[in-house]
Amino acid sequence: MQRSAWVPLGDPLYVAYHDDEWGTPEHDNRRLFELLTLEGAQAGLSWSTILHKRESYRRAFAGFDPKKVARLDAEKLLQDAGIVRNRLKVESAISNAARVLELDSLDEYLWSFVGGEPLVNRPRTLAEIPAETAESRAMSKDLKKRGFRFVGPTVCYAFMQAAGLVDDHTVDCFRATG
Repeated sequence: MQRSAWVPLGDPLYVAYHDDEWGTPEHDNRRLFELLTLEGAQAGLSWSTILHKRESYRRAFAGFDPKKVARLDAEKLLQDAGIVRNRLKVESAISNAARVLELDSLDEYLWSFVGGEPLVNRPRTLAEIPAETAESRAMSKDLKKRGFRFVGPTVCYAFMQAAGLVDDHTVDCFRATG
């Protein structure tokens, strides 16, 4: 079975992430908040690091329930070896949860940047996949205006790929459709 070239085939968790999640349109508000938080946590690190800590993140961040996350204690979270203990990233997750609660629907808000439908690209090579796009720049700018942190255009594009707002499976990948 052919997969996108970036998938480390020796890592079963990563393979499952690619095969079952990455690029699949997500509309659950809690899952979207989780992905946005994890992509922010990943900034400057490998996705593999975050993926392997995801269950610890889910436990530490109350299943990514924004109401609960907004009330978490950053100092307590910074003691948790199961997550990336970067103060700015932890504090941003708590603050971002409060920002999510100010929205009517995180799903509708985030999907508005792609007109409510996934943007389907069919890159031939990894070099054809951008780090950011006009849509991710617009998302980043608006999120920042609303007080969100760790949401630069590159983080937003990675989030868009993860949550299926953008489908960047390469043409040779079995997940490529249309």
